Amino acid sequence: MMTLTTLEQEILTQLHHLALAQQREVLAFVRTLTTMPVGIPGKELLAFAGTIEYHDLAMLQQAIESDCAKVNLDEW
Repeated sequence: MMTLTTLEQEILTQLHHLALAQQREVLAFVRTLTTMPVGIPGKELLAFAGTIEYHDLAMLQQAIESDCAKVNLDEW
């Protein structure tokens, strides 16, 4: 089992092997981890269950199935 000190040391060891630009990427990533919103527990969202009409759900499902995960190569 890795202790906190050992873990921190391993992170620093690996970090020192990276180029400066890569170290900056690591720093940016770590900062995103500490600033991510906590979110709302699922049990608090249960109050909204069943509030969307079936017809609206069917339209959402159709839009997702027909339009999502498609790549338009001309957009780039």
